[in-house]
Amino acid sequence: MNLLLPCLLFIGHKVTLQTNEQTLERTKVSFQSSLPEIFPRKRKKIELATDSRETQTAVMTPSGDQLEDAVVSHIEDRPISSILIIIAMQAEALPLVNKFQLTEELSMLPKGVPWVCYRGIYKNLNINLIWPGKDLSLGVDSVGTVSASLVTYASIQALKPDLIINAGTAGGFKAKGASVGDVFLASACAFHDRRIPIPVFDMYGIGLRQAFSSPNLLKELNLKVGKLSTGDSLDMSPQDEASIVANDATIKDMEGAAVAYVADLLKVPAIFVKAVTDIVDGEKPTAEEFLQNLVAVTAALDQAVTQVLDFINGKCLSQL
Repeated sequence: MNLLLPCLLFIGHKVTLQTNEQTLERTKVSFQSSLPEIFPRKRKKIELATDSRETQTAVMTPSGDQLEDAVVSHIEDRPISSILIIIAMQAEALPLVNKFQLTEELSMLPKGVPWVCYRGIYKNLNINLIWPGKDLSLGVDSVGTVSASLVTYASIQALKPDLIINAGTAGGFKAKGASVGDVFLASACAFHDRRIPIPVFDMYGIGLRQAFSSPNLLKELNLKVGKLSTGDSLDMSPQDEASIVANDATIKDMEGAAVAYVADLLKVPAIFVKAVTDIVDGEKPTAEEFLQNLVAVTAALDQAVTQVLDFINGKCLSQL
């Protein structure tokens, strides 16, 4: 009995020590597993330190921003091959369709929508001209920001263009030097009818976006330049006018800023070629002057877009 008791005590003490060590190990594992939530930076260092190869990979792998910059740089340094032209009205689109001998393509866009795609090759450029078509209920051109946004998004997804040209007619402001028949290359686009009088939301409503910088194109073609203001009404309310003045706009349309928003969202460069049909701050009613000059001004637009494509042909984005 005297010998057995010390042995039992020793065995019990050893079991207790082993149990304590297991408890300590579980506590250690539990603590390490909780590191990502409590000390994420320290946890990352512990993991990277376990393997030098992992450390090298972490250092050498480019970030998402670096990859995006590399892709953009590659695109800007190769010749432009694919052009997406977005035009709101049939009267604006058909002269270009005939000029470049484009043919209608039915398979590129979603079924059931009135949008029309014309395709063809002009010199070294693959041209895709998209017109939103006629409203299915009323049979008029699908003008305005909603159709422009949808068409731009769907076309970019389907066609993956190198450059967007939003071509069309616009109203001009005499106070800013615009005249009927002038063709402008817009420097920036903004909305004038999205008024949200809350800090920061007001800037979102305006939605100012810069057009793709093309100083060489501007110089070569001697086009006028000015800011473009966009709204969903042909006329101009006093509130619209105040916003247009605040936007420092020279021309006014119903699609440009919507195209600019989607192009910026999907990281596709866009330029805006607009021909003036009416003088918004002039004496004649806007709708009357617009209809009176539409055919003649569309001819000027046709000529300007052709000159733009001639200049773009064989060049990289960085050369525009």
